[in-house]
Parts: sequence; structure tokens; C-alpha cells
Amino acid sequence: MNLLKFLTCGSVDDGKSTLIGRLLYDTDSILEDQLEALQRSNRKNDDGTIDLAILTDGLKAEREQGITIDVAYKYFQTEKRKFIIADTPGHIQYTRNMVTGASNAGLAIILIDARKGVIEQTIRHSFLVSMLEIPHVMVAINKMDMVDYDEAVFNKIVDDYKALTTKLHLHDVRYIPVSALRGDNIGSTSDRTAWYKGPSLLDYLETVHTDVNEDNNVARMPVQWVVRPQTEELHDYRGYAGKVLSGTFKVNDSITVLPSGFTSVLERIEVFDKTPEAAAAGMSVTLHLKDEIDISRGDVLVKSSELPHVGQMIEADLCWMDTKPLDPSHTYLVQHNSKVTRCRISEVLYKMQINTLEKEFSEDFKLNDIGRIVIKTAEPLAFDVYQKNKANGRAIIIDTRTNVTVGALMFRAAAD
Repeated sequence: MNLLKFLTCGSVDDGKSTLIGRLLYDTDSILEDQLEALQRSNRKNDDGTIDLAILTDGLKAEREQGITIDVAYKYFQTEKRKFIIADTPGHIQYTRNMVTGASNAGLAIILIDARKGVIEQTIRHSFLVSMLEIPHVMVAINKMDMVDYDEAVFNKIVDDYKALTTKLHLHDVRYIPVSALRGDNIGSTSDRTAWYKGPSLLDYLETVHTDVNEDNNVARMPVQWVVRPQTEELHDYRGYAGKVLSGTFKVNDSITVLPSGFTSVLERIEVFDKTPEAAAAGMSVTLHLKDEIDISRGDVLVKSSELPHVGQMIEADLCWMDTKPLDPSHTYLVQHNSKVTRCRISEVLYKMQINTLEKEFSEDFKLNDIGRIVIKTAEPLAFDVYQKNKANGRAIIIDTRTNVTVGALMFRAAAD
């Protein structure tokens, strides 16, 4: 069954957790013991109904404060599709958590409180969705029950958000009036918004197109393990195991090994005890080449007809995730798929003031800051720009002193 990964984001008290709870409730995705616990709970809405937000309060601090702190993943399915929801924090200080939760999403639901309209956090979250190249955006204008389901209020917010999209790189943007508390336009369309002619939120989630339109020539597979049993029966066996990141490899394809640049021909593909003629994105396989080439973990096998960038100077967007500020004089590690090498931050080009979408020329990178840098690596990386191939266009930065992941990178250009 087709799978859709999506995230919800919005300001504090915009109703993200209630919306997710409503989706789970309306699709009968709540276990009986959970439902009984909900009914016994002291947390009720003003009208005495169950507070569905409880379903996503995973941490004790979240339950006590009534806010989302960490990313909460929830799973449900309908007859048409399976879903993984990432409920991401709305607070500014948890930007890194949102970036983590959004990194693999195919769709973003941005919640806007109908009483407040487009605010700074709306701009912040929309910028992050734009930066992460999430292909579909649903703007859910929530709490319509608190503005008497006024169409004029909805239209004003739509106009304001459309003005914002002219400053961002957003793709397919849709708008829907909802009340997560009352269930309006969540599982089915509501008579209280008779002026709205679009689908319900669930109908949209079930039908939105999710296939990634990637050129099949852009085949990438980082080598995770060189399989060399060296036994009597497998004396000459040499395979290269890994997960196909993108594109499709086929037997007899011309293959280039990067960063060395050596070429060969794909002789055989193994998946357990089978030998298929092709290996597509997402498959874990072992590839065999006709020629014996020096290949190690971290090298990348690609189709010779569509080569990525190979270099040591890379321009990238950086989201800083550590409480210790970025230190340009320190040597960090960069992990790009299975490749790990040392790196330095060669230059900080700018830092984004996300709430105003203005660039600030400062090297002072702190927790949750986002900006553009130039990174210099000790060894060449074979990478694609993020907007063309997400899977091969991102990396993480690790502090060698603590082994903590301190930054997330989205590659934007070769800087050599």
C-alpha cells in the first residue's frame, strides 16, 4: 500500500496535536485501551468532549505544559493509503526538532489560527518547508468555529499567505478551513462551511500525488560494505552492498565509481538469493562489477551517464543543532551517507533572520540558527544539489570532541 509521510507544524496552541488526534479518531486508529484512557482522563474540552491532543503528548513535560517539545510520530491507515505523521514543535527553540521531523516528509500541513492569521511562526515554518523542498503544502486554517466559520476571514488569511509564498520556494500549496476541535473538514466535508468546495483534509491526504519525479539516470548507491567472504567455495566473490538512494541500476549499465572516477559495467545484481535485472531506489542490494576495482566503504556507485558533483569545497545550508556555538577554527566530521571525513567551515556566507526572511552577515551561529556556509572537506564527496536529489544532497556535521551531531547540511552548489 502506498505510504505518505507528512508533518504538521504551526505556532503554539494552533491545534496541531488536536488535529492529529482528530485524524486518528475519525479513522478508527485508536486502540480500545487508549480510548478508555482518554475517556477517564481529567483533560476535557470546554464543552466536555475528549481532549484528543492527549494522544500525541509523549513526554511528561509535554503533558504538564500542554506543548509539543520533541517530534512525535504517529501511524494510521485507511483503505487507500498508509500514513506516518510527524507532530513537530512550534516553539522557536525547537527548530532543530522540526528540521529532523521534516527531513523525509512528502507533505507539510501548516496550521494557522483563524483568529491570529499569518504570524512570525507561520513565516518561520514556511521558510523551513521551503528550504527542505517539501513538495506539497496544505495550509489548514484552524479554529474556524471561533470565528463563526466566516468565509471572509478564511479568504483574508489565504491572500496573506499567498503574498508570503512569493518570497519562498514553495511548490503545490492548497488551503482548507477546519476545526480540529469540532471535526469540520477533517474526516469529511462540513455543512458549516458550505462555501468551501474543496475536499476534506483526509480526502486530500488519500489522493495527493506522492511519487518523486526523478530521472532514472540519476542512479546513486553509496557502498556500505565490501562483501569478500574469501572462502573456498566463494574464493573470487566480490560484491558491493548498499541501499540504492535514487534512480535505477540495470544489468549491463556503465558504472562510475566515485570519487576515484574508475569505470566498469554492472554484471550482476543480488537481492538475497535472487538476481533481478534492475535495482530501484529504496532497495538494499549487492552489486557486482565486471572489473576488479579498488572500492571501499563510502565510495559511491553511479550511472556513468549522469554524474554528480565531486569536490571538497561545497556551498550548503546549515541548521545548527548544538548548544555550543559553531567554531570555524574547529575541525568537525561530516557524514554524507556512508562516507565520513574531516571538515572545516571555510566561510559563513550569511545567517537567515527567519521571521523577517532577511540575511544577516554574521559568523555567530548558535542553537537553531540557519544560514548558508562553505564547507571544506578533507576528502572529496560525490554529491548532488539538494533540490535535485535530496537523498544524495544532505549530510550531518559531528563534533569530534563529543561525537554529537551538531548540524544538518543541505548541499546547494559546488564551491571549488
